[in-house]
Amino acid sequence: MTNRVDLARRFASLHTPGAPLALANAWDVVSARLVEAAGAPAVATTSAGVAWSLGAPDGDSLARDRALDLVARVAGAVSVPVTADIEGGFGADPAGVGETVAGIVEAGAVGINIEDGTREPAEHAERLAAARAAADAAGVPLYVNARIDTFLFGLGNPAGRLDATLNRAAAYLRAGASGIFVPGCTDPAVIAELTRGIDAPLNVLAGPGAPSVAEFGKLGVARVSLGSWVAEAAYGVVRRAAEELLAEGTYTAVTEALAYGELNALLKG
Repeated sequence: MTNRVDLARRFASLHTPGAPLALANAWDVVSARLVEAAGAPAVATTSAGVAWSLGAPDGDSLARDRALDLVARVAGAVSVPVTADIEGGFGADPAGVGETVAGIVEAGAVGINIEDGTREPAEHAERLAAARAAADAAGVPLYVNARIDTFLFGLGNPAGRLDATLNRAAAYLRAGASGIFVPGCTDPAVIAELTRGIDAPLNVLAGPGAPSVAEFGKLGVARVSLGSWVAEAAYGVVRRAAEELLAEGTYTAVTEALAYGELNALLKG
């Protein structure tokens, strides 16, 4: 347990406004080890990638035990801190979220993402409080990254979306969140307002066309995630390779594949 406490503290310390923690999200042991081998100081899972790899759609459809098993496999395969995306908490109520978080800590993760989606902010705050209580009971200073989906889902009046996001962030921090994740917005002006208005590390979702990690850092961002983009890119190769093979009988889609020996070596020892 001491090691988990140390890992949790190390993970929290990586969230520095202006010098963002860059996370290329993984979804299985091999992708996690590749991320670690690239020099990442932490590994984050993507709920979408995890769900897809286990045959379920993203969005609270995956069974909790299967998610926990995957987290345990990833956490056991790397030496860096692991933070797990637990969607909405894999629980129908705050007590269920608490059970999930107890399982997450037992699995070896030291951080979580938990999203509000279309839930009422007061309800989600209760779920966050339950997550914090469960982590405290386990004796681990879990990094609770509260995801706010106002921009991602286009919730509410666009003119009031920034204020709504800031209000949710304040409520979630009071409930025990460690940081705030606002996906769905990469507009530098809005991001700057978010970093000024949120009294905690801000996490943004990046992808093609978004500002660079350094540019986000200049805006005060503390964490930049790729989310499901890496998994989507991997599956894009699968489709391109299959279509090319069947239509043309050629194989150029796999020319940048990692070597068999390199991948196999990741799982030895």
